Amino acid sequence: MQTQTPLSLADLRAEIDRIDEAMHRLLMERSAIIDRLVQVKRTAGAESGSAFRPAREADMMRRLVERHDGLLPLDTVESIWRVIIATFTYVQAPYSVHADLAVGEPAMRDSARFHFGFTVPFVPHMGARGVIDAVKGSKGDLGLIAAAVPGAGDPWWTALEAEGAPKIIARLPFVERADHPAGLPVFVVSHPIDDAAVREVRVYSLRVTGWSAAAGRGIPALAEVVVAPDDALDGAALLVSLPPGHGVDEVIAALTEAGAGVRAVAEVGSHAAIHKVGVEA
Repeated sequence: MQTQTPLSLADLRAEIDRIDEAMHRLLMERSAIIDRLVQVKRTAGAESGSAFRPAREADMMRRLVERHDGLLPLDTVESIWRVIIATFTYVQAPYSVHADLAVGEPAMRDSARFHFGFTVPFVPHMGARGVIDAVKGSKGDLGLIAAAVPGAGDPWWTALEAEGAPKIIARLPFVERADHPAGLPVFVVSHPIDDAAVREVRVYSLRVTGWSAAAGRGIPALAEVVVAPDDALDGAALLVSLPPGHGVDEVIAALTEAGAGVRAVAEVGSHAAIHKVGVEA
């Protein structure tokens, strides 16, 4: 039986060079397809706004995780794909990323650079409402706001309540796991994109009177809730995220039973369910 001669170090390096060239050519081929896509959009008159498509991107990242294998860390693979996707999105329709640094500059910059790379312009703000105003005044920019309020912070989500106001369209990272290099939970805010929105998790702004610890404990555990003081002495503004199959009526009923009153409800966006890897659901 004839044995196969082991490849030499030079042979293995030549294989690496071949693969590197093939990857580069595939990226250039992808670029050519994007150019054709832009032309098709222009012909169809569908060129306005951001080219960011959170439903498609969330699906791409889920499939990436499911097929990944081998020595290369998942962090590296995810970051490479995020830069490829974000950059080609920018090529289709240039946009900037506005980020609220109030939660901490290093963590927010890590999130922005991991998910959008260095080609997309990064615009810092000190406060979520500044981010929302910048997005509102833009053609297709994105805003990044931490999915939590530090201390007794500002209920920034009330600025998303009006019809036509910017909305939450995604939550990053798409893939959640322990020790994620950009693990800060961040909402992505943009002009409404009804044609590309993903509705798995719906997000609501609630204005509550008679807020108390009992009211907080009464909210169903399935809901993710961020709380900030509202105008009234005993009032609170709630940002409530609900998973598929659950409605805001469940939360309203729980608050009412706990003695609180709900004086206003508005849907302020939606996003894909977080894909968890090695994290207990």
